[in-house]
Amino acid sequence: MALSIAEMVTKGKRKLTAKASVMKDNYDGAKGRMKTSYGTLPFGPRTKAAYNAGVDAGIYRIPDVEKWARNFEAGVRR
Repeated sequence: MALSIAEMVTKGKRKLTAKASVMKDNYDGAKGRMKTSYGTLPFGPRTKAAYNAGVDAGIYRIPDVEKWARNFEAGVRR
């Protein structure tokens, strides 16, 4: 049986809350791969340096679960 929209929102909030603790670690762990992958592209050294500085300066922000729920529900109801 298919879930109702309210049940999907509840399930999504629960899953997002459960994995929020590892999301920052995953984001920080991906920074090296992001810089390495970008480094293979045919951009100049200044562009690559600016990108790397931006990645290093990037701050992970914890997701707003309630905002996610509102946006998910609004998107599903369109």
